[in-house]
Amino acid sequence: MSGKFLGLSAADQTSLLRLAILGLISAVAIGSRLYSVIRFESVIHEFDPWFNYRTTKYLVTHGFDKFWNWFDETAWYPLGRVVGGTLYPGIMVTSAAIYNALHLLNLPVDIRNVCVFLAPGFSALTAIATYLLGKEVKNATAGLLAAAFIGIAPGYISRSVAGSYDNEGIAIFLLVWTFYLWLRAVRLGSALNAAFAAISYFYMVSAWGGYVFIINLVPLHVFTLLAMGRYSNRLYVAYSTFYALGTLSSMQVPFVGFQPTFTSEHMAALGTFGLIQVVAAAHYIRGQLPAQQFQTVVRGAVLVLFTVGALALAVLTARGVIAPWTGRFYSLWDTGYAKVHIPIIASVSEHQPTPWPNFFFDLNLLIWLFPAGIFFSFRELTDNHVFLILYSVFAAYFAGVMVRLILTLTPIVCVMAGIAVANLLETYSRNAPSASNSNEPVSMGKRLYALLPRAAVVVNFMFFLFMFQWHCSWITSTAYSSPSVVLASRSPDGSQHIIDDFREAYYWLRKNTRPDAKILSWWDYGYQLAGMADRTTLVDNNTWNNTHIATVGRIMASNEDKAYELARHLDVDYVLVIFGAMLGYSGDDINKFLWMIRIAQGVYPDEVNEQAFFNHEGQYSIGDDASVAMRESLLHKLCYYRFSEVMGPQSFDRVRKQRLPSKVELDNFEEAYTTENWMVRIYKVKDLDNLGRSHHMAAEFAGPRESGFSPF
Repeated sequence: MSGKFLGLSAADQTSLLRLAILGLISAVAIGSRLYSVIRFESVIHEFDPWFNYRTTKYLVTHGFDKFWNWFDETAWYPLGRVVGGTLYPGIMVTSAAIYNALHLLNLPVDIRNVCVFLAPGFSALTAIATYLLGKEVKNATAGLLAAAFIGIAPGYISRSVAGSYDNEGIAIFLLVWTFYLWLRAVRLGSALNAAFAAISYFYMVSAWGGYVFIINLVPLHVFTLLAMGRYSNRLYVAYSTFYALGTLSSMQVPFVGFQPTFTSEHMAALGTFGLIQVVAAAHYIRGQLPAQQFQTVVRGAVLVLFTVGALALAVLTARGVIAPWTGRFYSLWDTGYAKVHIPIIASVSEHQPTPWPNFFFDLNLLIWLFPAGIFFSFRELTDNHVFLILYSVFAAYFAGVMVRLILTLTPIVCVMAGIAVANLLETYSRNAPSASNSNEPVSMGKRLYALLPRAAVVVNFMFFLFMFQWHCSWITSTAYSSPSVVLASRSPDGSQHIIDDFREAYYWLRKNTRPDAKILSWWDYGYQLAGMADRTTLVDNNTWNNTHIATVGRIMASNEDKAYELARHLDVDYVLVIFGAMLGYSGDDINKFLWMIRIAQGVYPDEVNEQAFFNHEGQYSIGDDASVAMRESLLHKLCYYRFSEVMGPQSFDRVRKQRLPSKVELDNFEEAYTTENWMVRIYKVKDLDNLGRSHHMAAEFAGPRESGFSPF
């Protein structure tokens, strides 16, 4: 009987089956990321994606030249922002290219939908790249398993759901693809593959600041192989090609510029490039000199080069030629540095150390298979496995000190898990000794007994895989598929209730304020204000100017009169605050207030003191037992103004679980708009009194105070 099916050989059938499995994995990867679109609508999520979406629209509308030279006077008022030179343009250019290609094919897809579905599309490419990486380091079985794992792993889904239009949406694919090409270049000694790896690295540099991980891990791989005595011409060709082309191409990104030549985070790559040239020269000289003379030359050369290199590094660093580690990178090594010296970095939730439950939440079954994969890599320890081990160790460390970096850990965990499971399946799929190899017949009982361990392992493992898939689907559905701009809750009858206060407030600003109105808010909402309200903001999520952010924090922490003076000085027209006491929304400005105070205190220590905002018992209180500084602060007044009138004097703040302050009065700011659920409150900065009086005096002269605007 012929072994062919559909006229295909066994090898072709295997290839077709792998292709079909990869297609299914890609479909599942895309489909599992569409919960948010199905439940809500096609909408951009979170905060940073709104800036990416706004800049992508500008690129599509005005073209690349204007985009590259765009000065945005509506951001960081009155400073403005040079947009083209202060961003990673990779994701914008990618979306614009897809948009233009679709329109060239007469497919009039809106740019918003391109942006919304970009990350799910790239997740399919990530699964394919992970398959190729797993196949490169082990075999096709490990590759398929790794692809299946990364297709649904919550650690990657968290930044690649539909609507999550952030840099990581394409960067994780580029990370895996670059590593695959690098390992292939090392194995084959191929300058072509190394050049492709450099091109992929350039794309990564244009897309995400996490490219620094690549340009440090690859040199570390080379250095480790040299230290193990594994120098080869293949390694020399691969790294020399990759470093030269990768560095030159990365400097074409304006935001990066010449940083690869003078910043500390790039010096390891430069030093390794120099080291491998020395090692290559030593191997050449070794063939030209007697052994004893060669050892003398090598010892002298190593001593001289090490001394000169160390002195040069010390002198150049001391003179400022080589820039020190920036705060965000330095905080990876000294985890307490940012909280003490740069609170603006520590205030970002994704920069916090990772709680242990997060690893099990985002990786689940894979976290147990991860060490097994490392063990099997140690057992073989090829050049590729050395890379996997280094990647595992450093990615695990960085993921432990910064919750955001679970993203870089997830791919290697999936690959290691794929290797572990592939080895397990290989062990139990080996053919048992058959009767044909022996003159003695094998009884049916012995055959069944031989199959029992295999059946037990397969059944147990399938059960664990089912539970892993269920966990991933549940986490994706409940935790990672809710856009922060649109919230949802359940009514008593079980129906879904949409909470759309953010877009309600931004739409009100867009329709009821002057086009040149200046909006003051905490920096978290700057990108959303610019993207949805289309109004000028003082600070946003770029956080490049700590002094400007501290000034906003100072306004929020100051008493009403001082805050009014500062707001008038900055030409502020409206102040926007987020308030969650009615709904129980814990991500409001009162809960962020301590970070505002700490950042302001770092720049204005004589004006703002954190201890003044704790009551006599040392507690962070918002009620009548709060400290004077807290009760008199602008943020406290803007949040709780008239709230007790609506909720009643005996009501509680549902977030802080504290009784409401009994009386809050405002003189210099007037309530302009409060959303349906009181989540967003907007206040207008009053003009100066016509008679030159303070607003407090004018209010007393006018008689009893009246309740202001009511949203009900």
